[in-house]
Amino acid sequence: MALFHPGTFLLVVLAALGYAFATIGMKMGASGLTFAAVAVMALGLLAAAWAEIIILRGADLGIVYIAIIGVETLVVLGYASWIGEGLNLRQLGGAGLVMAGLAIVAHC
Repeated sequence: MALFHPGTFLLVVLAALGYAFATIGMKMGASGLTFAAVAVMALGLLAAAWAEIIILRGADLGIVYIAIIGVETLVVLGYASWIGEGLNLRQLGGAGLVMAGLAIVAHC
């Protein structure tokens, strides 16, 4: 299974979205743990685990891990921006390094 085959790529996106939703649930729970926060975390982790297990049946762990983190980075940064949490230059640099790593590994 090639990582960037359309079906595999959709699973990478689903796993990244699952992890991102779990992170969003944690942010929701930071101000007060509610049923909604726990539900978002649990559903996100369930979706991420399901998608990642399927991907790992036919792809190498290293590239899958970096691809998921790259997509998750974009989603979480978008959410942070949407809720009004800005990023400083160091954080943007770190995000850029994650994306550069994804680009390097994707061409190997």
